[in-house]
Amino acid sequence: MRITRALGAALLTLGLAAGPAAADTSPSPSASGDDKAPTRAGTSFRTATEIEQGQKATASGSTGDYLYWSFPADTGQRPTVEATVKLPDTHGAETWQLDVYDGLRRRQACQYGAATRTAAQDAGSVELACVLRTVRGWSEPWANDPLPGTYYVRLTVVGLRAADLGQPVGAEVRVGSKDIGGGAAVDGALGKPLVPGIAVKSEKEDDGSKGAVLSSFGSDDGWSSGWWSDRWVWTGIGAVLAALAGIGGYALTRGSGRPS
Repeated sequence: MRITRALGAALLTLGLAAGPAAADTSPSPSASGDDKAPTRAGTSFRTATEIEQGQKATASGSTGDYLYWSFPADTGQRPTVEATVKLPDTHGAETWQLDVYDGLRRRQACQYGAATRTAAQDAGSVELACVLRTVRGWSEPWANDPLPGTYYVRLTVVGLRAADLGQPVGAEVRVGSKDIGGGAAVDGALGKPLVPGIAVKSEKEDDGSKGAVLSSFGSDDGWSSGWWSDRWVWTGIGAVLAALAGIGGYALTRGSGRPS
């Protein structure tokens, strides 16, 4: 009876400990009706418009323009970028492309999603999507793994007839992410997130001069890259289960009576 009670109490404790870890894997909520959402896009990496995850940014432009946005992504997140291009009433077949770059301006491959699509003649809109790989806390210098920091979104047309060049279009970009958690954790941490060396904002030094600062992205507590992840919780759960299995096996095999 004592062993049964101990097993029940241990399983209840493990269930309470695993609850928060499982809850962290839910997708990030999307913001609706955000008055602070940007209504324009940049024209280069240096002028990319900052957006937060969960925001829906809009912009107006012309076919042939390069539209740029930037957003933050941290360790354990799997970002998803979606874009909708509203086309003019009359046009030929057009091919639009959505590219995502990291803080070092390395193009990141999409894990899945249609990042390049062709709109049929006179189609009202075209939708694009790119689901990136999970952001890692550390990587080899020669690798192209996604790392925590700033990510850039570039939207442009890559194929159209000359008569359609310069026609007005509208764009909507949405960025979200799913927290993958300890399943994608690695033993290592990045010294600093990959953010622009020259920020959109600058601050005054003590002598009154302006110095370069990092991007304004990131939470008040800083970036989460480090040694801790929820895989430590599951490692502890496995150790406790192994210990309980050993105790149960011993109780079943030791016998109930004393030797004569």
